[in-house]
Amino acid sequence: MGEVEAVVSGRRTASGRIPEVPGFAPRMGAADAPKARGKALRDRVPRSSHDAVAFGAGRPDAVRAVEESSRGRVSELVPIRVGRMAATPFAFLRGAAGLMAHDLTGTPVTGVGAQICGDAHAANFGLYGDARGRLVIDLNDFDETVVGPWEWDVKRLATSLVLAGREAGADEDTCRRGAYDAVGAYRRTMRLLAKLPALDAWNAIADEELVSHADARDLAGTLERVSEKARNNTSARFAAKATEALDDESGEGSAGRRFVDAPPVLRRVPDEEAAAVAASLEEYLGTLSQDRLPLLARYAVHDVAFRVVGTGSVGTRSYVVLLLDHRGEPLVLQVKEARASALLPHLPAVGFEAPEVVHEGRRVVLGQKRMQVVSDNLLGWTTVQGRPCQVRQFRNRKGSVDPAALPADQVDDYGRMTGALLARAHAHSVDPRLVAGYCGKNEELDTAVAAFAVAYADRTEADHSALVAAIRSGRTAAELGV
Repeated sequence: MGEVEAVVSGRRTASGRIPEVPGFAPRMGAADAPKARGKALRDRVPRSSHDAVAFGAGRPDAVRAVEESSRGRVSELVPIRVGRMAATPFAFLRGAAGLMAHDLTGTPVTGVGAQICGDAHAANFGLYGDARGRLVIDLNDFDETVVGPWEWDVKRLATSLVLAGREAGADEDTCRRGAYDAVGAYRRTMRLLAKLPALDAWNAIADEELVSHADARDLAGTLERVSEKARNNTSARFAAKATEALDDESGEGSAGRRFVDAPPVLRRVPDEEAAAVAASLEEYLGTLSQDRLPLLARYAVHDVAFRVVGTGSVGTRSYVVLLLDHRGEPLVLQVKEARASALLPHLPAVGFEAPEVVHEGRRVVLGQKRMQVVSDNLLGWTTVQGRPCQVRQFRNRKGSVDPAALPADQVDDYGRMTGALLARAHAHSVDPRLVAGYCGKNEELDTAVAAFAVAYADRTEADHSALVAAIRSGRTAAELGV
């Protein structure tokens, strides 16, 4: 065949090397290894520099930032959102992902990108059921997900732990320790994943091993209580409370079920709006894996209602859709408006190109699948009256730990667990060897980010106070306690 042998059916070239294949890693020498490149980044961005907090002269007024983030939302629901953010500084942080992203543009980044949650605060981790009903624990909110600096997620998590600890009544040393331990767990988990074979790392840290890996044994009892509650948090239970049976006018029995108004959280919608949501499910089916379609074909759409959710999401259009099978057993889907990520305008300032998003619902769904070990098997997207939406199961055995209600001696345990989960999520889109090379063995990064977290928590408390003052003065409308 000549001196150079063609590569056919996997045969090697005469040089004994198979050509590099697009989409796979290139062969590299030790100097080009990801760990070495990560270590080299320390020269440009010292790990100690992550304690920096910068508030420039152009920083938005906190109240104005809240008002701006409410633009485009359902106007009558905005006071509920403001009221929820005004409840505590931690609640304010939960609704202010965009403001924090603005502030993070003035802090150091390595330039290493990952699929980040964008809103990785301590309340956005939780339990949910897989396809067989087994409970898994992971990040569970992806409205803001983008490809961006991994440091932003770490710093948001650390800050939220300080604020949650303060709300729980923990002393300052405990709050700082929660942030410090979260970063330490993130760093150690990345090191663990970097040492494993690639396939093992991809599936590493099974949920039953998580408490032991994160040294979070004091949290075990809390997680078990949350798990027991989550097992009963199903579509069937929600439908039993939120719907009523309809009588068949023929007198032959039930004609199905419909939602019952429970304002302001749940309300029925006009027929035209309900029909638009129902019709959008055809587009949704086209985003699912083909093997899911026979399952959904066994359900009929019976009703649609509007349901208020979350803190940061309040005011976005969010619907619940009631499906019933041949036995009248319910499956409830959530069709939730997907707005542009609040982080998007701030990415170019730190060297990340803001991507052109084809469909915001698709962005959320694909970001979630890139970060979670196990995702909702009915996760998809659609468009309702011109608005992009994500679609997912509603209450598929979901449960969560309230970090602001933890005993003081569990704040650091929760920090270690969530830090490990965040590292696992990031490692699905960035080589853990690269991040581990930068983070290193010692605690320099842990100390720096913990210092940042305390300083930014102080700033958030001041922002929260400004919002409360604006409500009291009448500048900003708020509906409290809803």
